[in-house]
Amino acid sequence: MTDGGSGTVGYRGAPLRIAMWSGPRNVSTALMRSWGNRPDTHVVDEPFYAYYLLATNAPHPGREEVLAHHETDWRRVVEQLTGPIPGGKPIFYQKHMTHHLLPEIDRSWFDRVTHCFLIRDPREVLLSLHRKTPDPPLEATGFPQQAAIFREVCERTGQVPPVVDARELLTNPRYVLNWLCDRLGVPFLEAMLRWPPGRRETDGVWAKYWYERVEQSTGFEPYRPRPGSLPRRLLPVYRECLRCYELLREHAVELPH
Repeated sequence: MTDGGSGTVGYRGAPLRIAMWSGPRNVSTALMRSWGNRPDTHVVDEPFYAYYLLATNAPHPGREEVLAHHETDWRRVVEQLTGPIPGGKPIFYQKHMTHHLLPEIDRSWFDRVTHCFLIRDPREVLLSLHRKTPDPPLEATGFPQQAAIFREVCERTGQVPPVVDARELLTNPRYVLNWLCDRLGVPFLEAMLRWPPGRRETDGVWAKYWYERVEQSTGFEPYRPRPGSLPRRLLPVYRECLRCYELLREHAVELPH
């Protein structure tokens, strides 16, 4: 089995641990729902979030509850991500936020997971972030961290990992998920397209603050361009995000014409 290469990655006879790296305000939770609806897959929701809150003291909603209910030691998180898969499942889908992977977290565990990347047009990300944080700093977008992780994975493996753009995923989820499963060497299942509404035991305790739309969903919503224009003061941040986005977008799955 190879990790995140340009070919397929088989999981027969060996666990497949999928590290899906995304930034905030993407469709990462819906994609986690998709994989979590597979009977052969266990999912974990933003496993480094509690450590991130502890280390940065970021004033996020429900901060104390997150710290009380989730692992705050990044070393133990790594042990969980690379240890036995709960329930004896053959696939372990890990939903990661790129900005949660702080510099002090050792990366040697990267070689024990298969990396994938979920990207989104930075204009749409910033418009969404701007609603909750009027002037989001570059680091809060996750774009520079995502580009750095992507480069590191390419260097470690000598291959380009799978990249999925949220726009293409929402436009044609069947095609994109078939492509992704093929790259990972696992069968595509119809269960990935539809799921029951509601909260999951695998959701982080922060779900009550962030997952209302996902909890009401039963599948991927059709893609709709996000209206609005970025404030002029955010244009420098946008330009840097766009540079990072385009680095990965060059390798993203393309829909058939």
